[in-house]
Parts: sequence; C-alpha cells; structure tokens
Amino acid sequence: MHQPERNKAAAKNCETATSLPAPVKDTAKRIKSKDFFQQTKEVEIDHEGRISRLRLTQLNKLILTA
Repeated sequence: MHQPERNKAAAKNCETATSLPAPVKDTAKRIKSKDFFQQTKEVEIDHEGRISRLRLTQLNKLILTA
C-alpha cells in the first residue's frame, strides 16, 4: 500500500469514528436506604422471580443475599 492510500484509509477510519453518535449516559436512580428501612430491618427484592433480601445490620451496614 502506498503512503497516499494509507492516509486515505486512515482518514476514512477517522471520519467513521467521528460520525458515530455519542454514547448515552446511563444514570442510576438513587433511593435513600431510610426509605427502604422505615419500619423494618429487611426488604425482599423480586428480580425476575428470584427473591433476594437486603438487610440492615446493627452496625448500619447493608447485606444483600440471594
């Protein structure tokens, strides 16, 4: 491959890379733990039929078990 052809290929790759849409930022929904644990120390989470438990410990730590 001659140098001018290589430059054309590099320019084409650069054009392709710059013409792609910018990635969409996936922002997480924030929920305060006190909203979960107002009257209990454990909540159950149903994820596609599987139940997980989120517990609040005496040391104010969170434990998630499947």
